[in-house]
Amino acid sequence: MAGSWDGSYGEKDHSDDSHHIERLHVEPIYDAFICPLTKQMMKHPVTLENGKTFEREAIEKWFRDCRESGRRPVCPLTLRELRSTELNPSIALQQTIEEWNARNEAAKLDMARRSLSLDSPENDIRQALKFVQNLCRKSQANKQVIRDAELIPMIIDVLKSSSRRVRCMALESLQIVVEENFDNKDIMAEGDTVRTIVKFLSHEQSKEREEAVSLLYELSESETLCEKIGSVNGAILILVGMSSSDSENLVTVEKAEKTLENLEKCENNVRQMAECGRLQPLLRKLLEGSLETKLSMAAFLGELVLNNDVKVFVARTVGYSLINLMMNNNMQSREAALKALNQISSDEASAEVLIEIGILPPLVKDLFTIGANQLPIRLKEVSATILANVVNSGHAFDSIPVGPDNQTLVSEGKIHSLLHLISNTGPAIECKLLQVLVGLTSSLTTVSGVVSAIKSSGATISLVQFIEAPQRDLRAASIKLLQNLAPQMGPELAGCLRVTSGQLGSLMKVIFENTGITEEQAAAARLLADLPERDTGLTRQMLDEGVFQLLISRIKRIRQGEMRGSRFMTPYLEGLVKVLARITFVLSEDSGAALKLCHDDNLASLFIDLLQANGLDNVQMVSATALKNLSQESKNLIKLPEFPASGFCASIFPCLSKPPVISGLCRVHRGICSLKETFCLLEGHATDKLVALLDHTNDKVVEAALDALSTLLDDGVDAEQGVQVLLDADGVKPILDILLGKRNESLRRRSVWAVERLLRSDEITDVVSDNPNISTALVDAFQHGDYRTRQIAEHALQHVDKFPKFSSIFTKK
Repeated sequence: MAGSWDGSYGEKDHSDDSHHIERLHVEPIYDAFICPLTKQMMKHPVTLENGKTFEREAIEKWFRDCRESGRRPVCPLTLRELRSTELNPSIALQQTIEEWNARNEAAKLDMARRSLSLDSPENDIRQALKFVQNLCRKSQANKQVIRDAELIPMIIDVLKSSSRRVRCMALESLQIVVEENFDNKDIMAEGDTVRTIVKFLSHEQSKEREEAVSLLYELSESETLCEKIGSVNGAILILVGMSSSDSENLVTVEKAEKTLENLEKCENNVRQMAECGRLQPLLRKLLEGSLETKLSMAAFLGELVLNNDVKVFVARTVGYSLINLMMNNNMQSREAALKALNQISSDEASAEVLIEIGILPPLVKDLFTIGANQLPIRLKEVSATILANVVNSGHAFDSIPVGPDNQTLVSEGKIHSLLHLISNTGPAIECKLLQVLVGLTSSLTTVSGVVSAIKSSGATISLVQFIEAPQRDLRAASIKLLQNLAPQMGPELAGCLRVTSGQLGSLMKVIFENTGITEEQAAAARLLADLPERDTGLTRQMLDEGVFQLLISRIKRIRQGEMRGSRFMTPYLEGLVKVLARITFVLSEDSGAALKLCHDDNLASLFIDLLQANGLDNVQMVSATALKNLSQESKNLIKLPEFPASGFCASIFPCLSKPPVISGLCRVHRGICSLKETFCLLEGHATDKLVALLDHTNDKVVEAALDALSTLLDDGVDAEQGVQVLLDADGVKPILDILLGKRNESLRRRSVWAVERLLRSDEITDVVSDNPNISTALVDAFQHGDYRTRQIAEHALQHVDKFPKFSSIFTKK
């Protein structure tokens, strides 16, 4: 007789504990039970005519081999020829074997029950688990035996073992026990079993993870357990990570993927997967599910936080289905679809996808529809938000029909409807609709249509009034809109701000808020900066309200580093400087308040400092322009020296007198100058800084700097000394280089004027006469410039004897 603890009769497992086997009180196996051919216990014993017994399958194969080899059938044991190959079932032996098996298995089950305890030796536990595995592999029916013997809870309990090998073996045993057996799976659903298994997914040992995910895969075949697995905190997140991992082995990745596919049967699991970045199951249900499922998935999609790449993917995958849901008469469908579309439309690229698949017509229809089928206000707000998102994508909306007669979003009728809706809704929708107008006015192709419609509707005052709105978002949207409109509606907007001080005061309050530099503050500053700079009424109002003192203080704080920078710092500072420069445009027209402010706050010095704001082209350009305006006033502000009265003899004999010598006079203005009182560029040492800007890559900065330097050559000053000042500052060559550069028509006109003034100096004429390139540039200006430029170029050519002197002299700029 021979045998083993787990009932195998082949090769001995050397890991078995022989003393453990000897202690087992298992009934010994009898030789009559063993097939002589297979050496295994027989299941279907049959007897030959000579009384010898074999396993049916084995003896049949023996006879078949005899026939195929051409031999007559013989008995495998006696090797004597048989007269008959008839096989007679040995029913009595079969029953005896089955009874023996039953008694033996019962004894082993009992031993397994005693061994499956955390108090048992590790080897006993492993032997018991091995027995369970083998028993279940023999027959599906044995899985019920395991269940009836209540071994499943005991196997679950040994998952707590401190031995990694025992834990792995227990996970493997449970997987075999529940495979294709839903009753056993139901037992696994009890208590915290699933939670315990999920914990193994995060263990360091890959073998435990592999066994745990394989077990979860088997369990996920049950819908009840799908919900149970999904309810364990972190289970789906870990599985999603494993399914996309590059560090796990392929079997583990495959099992994790298949487990997730099974878990998709439960909608709650699908939602969790979506939160973990696995969106495909949710999108499939949104495309293929029932109407109720589609609504549920769309509603959840609207709550997800998605990155921009994912939004594009979602828009391409389910955008069309969501638009169809939005067009459904069922209000729940429309709400779910709108919320999902709101989520995925917030990225420019995904908004472009939605435009391409036709979101605009139904969206605009929903927004403007009034009557029985109209959207409730809360959903109109969502529609307005989506439209604002879509419009801010920068698409060419003047070419997309959204209504009858090929009306577009920028058609006058649609803009009028939009303005009417703004006037008749609450702050939340007003804000979104203003953002729609912000998007439409941000494009050069659509802004003119919006401006025209606003003017024809008379809505300008209404839009300006939103500056006083208490809601920050609404106010910010209105300011951004007005900023976009200012370049084309500057006079109208300035007129509205002059009507009452309320709007201007509100705008100033935004600009000078001490909250760090915000986008709203930058937009407010740029709005005011883009209003007509020569509007004396608005400038005077700003003077009366103390705006310029606030501007000076804020600019100085920024330059001194007292205010923290942000991404809106540059447009904010540019706006402040341009608004401050307004005061320099009204010096000759103002009653004296503007001039006094420039004196008291030494404004010329501030603008000279701002010339050095490297990297801020607009600040440098505006500062140079402001200095030009101030410098033009210098000749009107100088103090002429007082000469002492002549003596008696000198009055009778003038030839005996000498003209008095007075020191400290300005070379250019021929009087007593200072930077603070007369804005003299020489006294402020601004010449070198302006000359440095002549080499700037931005043409507008160069133009402004050249204009400021040209005031030293203007009528009413000593131009000869102005030329010397430029020579001293090495400014003549850059001016000549600008003429030669032919950068644009505006620069050519300014440089021709400056060169003509320079050529009035013999010293400069002598140098230029030897440079044929200068003459060529002047000839080119004479031939191709506008009328004014041609006249000045003609006179310049006369200075270098390149043109006959019979034309009229033109000296004005």
